[in-house]
Amino acid sequence: MAKVLLDSDVLMEWLRGRQPIVQQILALIEQQQELFWTPVSVAEIVAGVREGEESTVANLFLLLEPVSITAHVGERAGHYLDCYAKSHGLQLGDALIAACASTEGLSLWTLNRKHYPMKDLQFL
Repeated sequence: MAKVLLDSDVLMEWLRGRQPIVQQILALIEQQQELFWTPVSVAEIVAGVREGEESTVANLFLLLEPVSITAHVGERAGHYLDCYAKSHGLQLGDALIAACASTEGLSLWTLNRKHYPMKDLQFL
């Protein structure tokens, strides 16, 4: 059974009913894959929520498992920033999401792989 961390961009596409993301997520759920989110994604989604999407957003996070941002995750994110901020423009949010995936042994599903140059990440 795979464990998959959904990046903010995937969550936003799902919320807005965009295909084929919706079908891919439904397939993962049918295969009983565990799907996860991070507090970073919550912040990014809430910041961009459109009028009328509030209840859908609230329900979305009930369907998925949270990944906590611990001191260990923060440390790993700091190492990622040290390695990739200047060379790849890595930002704090993406560093934290990558660190959550790496620390918890989750595959990361993102639509922007260029945001994640880390060699230790596994992608869906």
